[in-house]
Amino acid sequence: MAGTFVKDMTHGNEFSLLIGFAVPMLIGNIFQQVYNMVDSIVVGKYVGADALAAVGSTGSLNFLFFSLCIGLTGGIGILISQYFGAGDEKKVRKTIFNSIYIILTSGILMSMLGMIFARPILTWLNTPANILDDATAYMRIACAGILAVAAYNCISSILRALGDSKTPLIFLIVASLINVGLDLLLVIKFSLGVRGVAYATIISQLLSALGSLTFALIKNPFFKINREEMHFDKTIALKCYRLGIPLAAQSSLIAVSCVALQSVVNKFGSTVVAAFTATSRIEQLVQQPFNSLGMALSTFTGQNIGAGKLDRVKRAFGRSVILVGCFSLFMLFISYTFGNPIMHVFVSEPDVITFGTQALRITSWFYFALGMIYIVRGLLNGAGDAVYSMINGGVEVAGRIIFSNTLVLIPAVGKWGVWLATALTWFITGIVSLIRYRQGKWKTIKLVDKVRDKKEESEQGTLKEIEVSHSY
Repeated sequence: MAGTFVKDMTHGNEFSLLIGFAVPMLIGNIFQQVYNMVDSIVVGKYVGADALAAVGSTGSLNFLFFSLCIGLTGGIGILISQYFGAGDEKKVRKTIFNSIYIILTSGILMSMLGMIFARPILTWLNTPANILDDATAYMRIACAGILAVAAYNCISSILRALGDSKTPLIFLIVASLINVGLDLLLVIKFSLGVRGVAYATIISQLLSALGSLTFALIKNPFFKINREEMHFDKTIALKCYRLGIPLAAQSSLIAVSCVALQSVVNKFGSTVVAAFTATSRIEQLVQQPFNSLGMALSTFTGQNIGAGKLDRVKRAFGRSVILVGCFSLFMLFISYTFGNPIMHVFVSEPDVITFGTQALRITSWFYFALGMIYIVRGLLNGAGDAVYSMINGGVEVAGRIIFSNTLVLIPAVGKWGVWLATALTWFITGIVSLIRYRQGKWKTIKLVDKVRDKKEESEQGTLKEIEVSHSY
């Protein structure tokens, strides 16, 4: 089944398919980062550096609580892409329906935990006292909207798995514009400070989720689910969890490593925290081409592995490496040439700008390693390599914790150790990722096996017949 809102990536030129799929995601990711940056700019310019530091100090923690839901949506998308590549349309629709159970339970759970433990965790992480109240308020409001974030990510993951990267873009752009308008209204007009920024973010995410779901139900043929397909399927749910939990653990471990690094940053006071927040926002923007390419490669890999076309996956990976190299060199030039004016966009304090400009020059030398992490991660995740997910997360935790706590103790390095820790973690993780790819274990993973799946369906049907007969 193919159409305007479904794209089969098992045929055609690999490079064209990757670029055509990645560009809408890149535009969407940039818009998403732009409204994250607008949060920082509005807070930094209209509330102050302390407020910017408060928002920045919660970034890694918020990601930690979001990571379970995001990981599970990734697992759902991988399974759907492989079923789609294998031509099993019924299993695609059943997986979409079962995603409702998965996202509702995980979203509600993480939302409650985030709101309850926001202040104790921020206190434990040595968040400076002058920003603790604002940081707590921002985090609690953000966590209250986790279900909306999870719903949007799930719908987007499903649509991308079916080859549609344009529909999520449309609703993300609309949500971004709403977010910017609400930022200006709630912070400047109503003087709600960091709370206004948090409210703007979750409202825009909720509208984006509702809009994309409504559109998918009307336009995407795979969202037209038959009544007999609307039931909880244990086999499909277990597969989603087997894929999603390692992805969630990967995201959680990366978030833990960022939280550990943030705790080191916090020890240097609000000026360094503000500089680190600004450079992190800029680096998040730099990462978007890598992220988009990795996500495109993940869908491409899932569909082609489902169709048994490994050679296409290898060729797509080779072309992705070339793209990463070109963009890394370009961003190295930008960081050295325009680092200072870029920092001026975020803050006005001269000392914060000075720290941030030099920090960008440090990390920009490692952008190629960062890009390699994204494309290898995309390929291996698309193949369903759950072991790699854990390895990747573990290496990032070890790297950020060891490097940050060691480098800052060296007198000649000091506060610059927090940025060096990030750069060296990218380097080490990139090497480990390449080793895992070269081992080739991803080629032997079988998530979708038509013979096995039919046998499981037959067994489930037999069990249902027995249950019905017993009921009489």
